[in-house]
Amino acid sequence: MTASSEPRITVERHDHVLLLGLNRVDKRNAFDLEMLTQLVLAFGEYERDDELRCALVFAHGDHFTAGLDLANIGETFRTGWTMPAGSADPWGTFGGRRLTKPLLVAAQGYCFTLGIELMLAADINLCASNARFAQLEVQRGIFPFGGATLRMHQVAGWGNAMRWLLTGDPFDAHEAYRIGLVQEVTAPEELMPRALWLAQRVAAQAPLGIRATLASARRSLDEGEEAAARLLPAMASELLSTEDAQEGLNAMLERREGRFQGK
Repeated sequence: MTASSEPRITVERHDHVLLLGLNRVDKRNAFDLEMLTQLVLAFGEYERDDELRCALVFAHGDHFTAGLDLANIGETFRTGWTMPAGSADPWGTFGGRRLTKPLLVAAQGYCFTLGIELMLAADINLCASNARFAQLEVQRGIFPFGGATLRMHQVAGWGNAMRWLLTGDPFDAHEAYRIGLVQEVTAPEELMPRALWLAQRVAAQAPLGIRATLASARRSLDEGEEAAARLLPAMASELLSTEDAQEGLNAMLERREGRFQGK
């Protein structure tokens, strides 16, 4: 396979975990249209496959992503990008189907613009100690349109968010941890083993319970705590009637790990 024919996104299954690798190494994994399309289509497959319970996005090479390749993709976004059929939108900003299952991100090296916004839309983030972040858009005459203006202040607080959004300045892994963008910082060589372990821990839990947890938490963000609270009794009643709930009880009584089927 020649370099030009290599997939922009590598896809690998580890039991119930889907590994999606950014693979445009010669361009520091900057997102061109082909890479973006392959990623959202892979997320569509993840969303539809009941055997897959957690997705982990990582990057090949030294850098997670240099962000959007504006020379390649700028005109597409200026006129309006339509997501391909069968895809899912991990950012939730491009008008496609949202993910209902967990997303983890593991970043190293450069993680700019759309990469940060992918982390802000993910559920758990890890980074290597050599990671460097920047939301550069205001230095390029545009603004963050992949979700940073919606989510960074929720994660980091208003002042912390504006410090980086309004300057485009770079910040390091320590600052990413301080403001809550990442939950763990590892040595570079420990990033993928740790991220895969964590993804497998998530995938080992009851998938219906995981989806309900995400749905309730996201509803609280989108519609407010009161709206989310109103649905808690009905959601709990539905889950308590599932085979997985019975398996969870049996596992507790028998002092063993649960073996969940998503039923």
